[in-house]
Amino acid sequence: MKSFCFYYIQTFKNIVANSSVFTTLIAAVIMYSFFYPTAYKAQSAADIPIVIVDQEQSILTSKIISQAANSPHIRITTVTDNFLEAEKLVKNQKAEGILLLPENLTNSLKRGEMGGIGLYLSTAYFIRTKEVGIGLATSIEASLQEYLEKFGKASSFHPEISIHQIPLFNTLSGYGSYIFPAVSSLIIHQTILLGLAMLIASYREKGWVANRSEFFAIFATILTIGCLGCLYLFGFTFWLYEYPHGGNFWGMLFAVPIYVSCIIGLAMLVGSLVDMPERVGHLIVVTSVPLFLLTGTAWPHQAMPEWMQWFAWILPSTNGVQMFVQLNQMGVPTSIVMPKLIYLATVAAILLALSYYRLVMMKSIKKEAD
Repeated sequence: MKSFCFYYIQTFKNIVANSSVFTTLIAAVIMYSFFYPTAYKAQSAADIPIVIVDQEQSILTSKIISQAANSPHIRITTVTDNFLEAEKLVKNQKAEGILLLPENLTNSLKRGEMGGIGLYLSTAYFIRTKEVGIGLATSIEASLQEYLEKFGKASSFHPEISIHQIPLFNTLSGYGSYIFPAVSSLIIHQTILLGLAMLIASYREKGWVANRSEFFAIFATILTIGCLGCLYLFGFTFWLYEYPHGGNFWGMLFAVPIYVSCIIGLAMLVGSLVDMPERVGHLIVVTSVPLFLLTGTAWPHQAMPEWMQWFAWILPSTNGVQMFVQLNQMGVPTSIVMPKLIYLATVAAILLALSYYRLVMMKSIKKEAD
């Protein structure tokens, strides 16, 4: 026990002494906790340029244009009666959408028809497309409702019942509160993987041979750092930026050490395979973006090929991201994420056993042979 405590404290000292490892394991988590949320602080896109094609130029279309101009989501750049001109602006990326107000719109509504209002959106950026759609739909609905209140007796047209969207989990309906809770788990994954693998590789570069106490002391040290990093992100950062959190607090506390242990096992194994710390950086550069894409956050798993879905769920990062979103934001019972916990615990045991063999048992055998 005394040797374990010695190595536990010594590992902390070695981390602080190695600026690259310290920056990656500790400083990076703090930096990313402010860097990522600040970039998405606006939460939703605003002042998005659109073109309105007014072919009727009536009192009703003027009212629709006025309502659209008051929407914070959109900004009217041009009002024209030429649809081809508007289409050209969208193709040149000078506008994100077109609102078409056709001829005979007023008479069409009086006859009880739908009116033929057209909404054409650029799908280059899905978030911007959504905001344009919301802004224009709200403006059109308000204008038609006001028109029908004045001329309702002269028309048999009645709009469909309004649909009110009530977000269940992402209560702010913002991009930041959607993306950062998923990214935070991946931040922990990548910082531990890079930092610990660099630390192990730097030890091995000096001819280091681990003993049993030192192996488990290193594990305990990184487990402490990783768990504190998770609690910092899931607690303080989520609270500071008002992201949904605390859905299943006790489930999260139970899941954090299992997830961190799995990453530690992977990092130790990687560290035992590389010949120098710099090699680990090469691994991180080529894996960070693919790992994020495979979590199903940027693109749903259901839209991926089946073989890619299977591959994604093999990765601890995918299971961790999905699990913590369920626990922190959705507040699901722990029993729902139990399959993920069992998988992560199993993978952690396998990776730690392989790491122990390579760093302790195999090194001891080689040392005795020499």
